[in-house]
Amino acid sequence: MTRVVLASASSSRLSVLRAAGIEPEVVVSGVDEGAITAETPAGLAGALARAKAGAVAAHQPPGAVVIGCDSLLDVDGVPLGKPGSPAEARDRWGIIAGRAATLVTGHCVIDTATGAQAADVGATVVRFGRPTGAELDAYVATGEPAQVAGSFTIEGFGGWFVDGIDGDHGNVLGLSLPLLRRLLNAVGHQVPDLWNRTA
Repeated sequence: MTRVVLASASSSRLSVLRAAGIEPEVVVSGVDEGAITAETPAGLAGALARAKAGAVAAHQPPGAVVIGCDSLLDVDGVPLGKPGSPAEARDRWGIIAGRAATLVTGHCVIDTATGAQAADVGATVVRFGRPTGAELDAYVATGEPAQVAGSFTIEGFGGWFVDGIDGDHGNVLGLSLPLLRRLLNAVGHQVPDLWNRTA
């Protein structure tokens, strides 16, 4: 059976894969994200995903499929990753509250047996609500915004403050299953062959 390796510490990505029948091994890449640049948020998310997948694939034996991902919130062409502090998380909500922005997630798949690689970026529009000052203080105090790109989630405490999304919700969680399936097909793998049927 082909080993699936997730080059990410994201619990959301791991949950998405597990719920979809894949039990990956998690290996964190250790890539210096600050050293990677690109002209657009989507370009940066894609470059980070490729770097993470490549770093992990370089240390895997043949027979593994490595999945690398990275998410950023595109606000008027400015990429917002994880905030550096609670104050920064609150400031970001001052920018995004009551408006829409695009969550971009880079995906990269590498087959270590063949060296085949495929990559693409998913994009989903997120429509943010307007939390009150007290609600925002309480949300920031949970610590959740500090752990995620754009300072929000749709599946946790942050879900109360997201009015809706236009596109693939999995992409906002950090991993688009339809996009990942296309990338896996591109490197020669069918999704059902990777399912953990003993779970």
